Amino acid sequence: MARAAQRKDRPLAMRFPDADLAIIDRAASQRGRSRTEFVRDAAVRAAEEVLMENVVIRMSSAGFETFVSILDAPPAPVPQLVELLKRPAPWERDRNTR
Repeated sequence: MARAAQRKDRPLAMRFPDADLAIIDRAASQRGRSRTEFVRDAAVRAAEEVLMENVVIRMSSAGFETFVSILDAPPAPVPQLVELLKRPAPWERDRNTR
């Protein structure tokens, strides 16, 4: 006898004030998502962030020394940033043209 497929989704009931639902619905609409999809994605993303804050990264002593030496090394200049920082700020240019 064939067994019915078990549903893997589980319901989660929550209560929201009308103002919270309105902003959630607005944001979900802008993303083209349903309220359920939007809230589920936001909740899962927030949960992943919390869990990642407590992840332990293990490495060998040699690997750690390499990692620290890279962090301690002076940064390589980024040519685009160097050029940008040489330009006068907009408020400095306006002052010079008066």
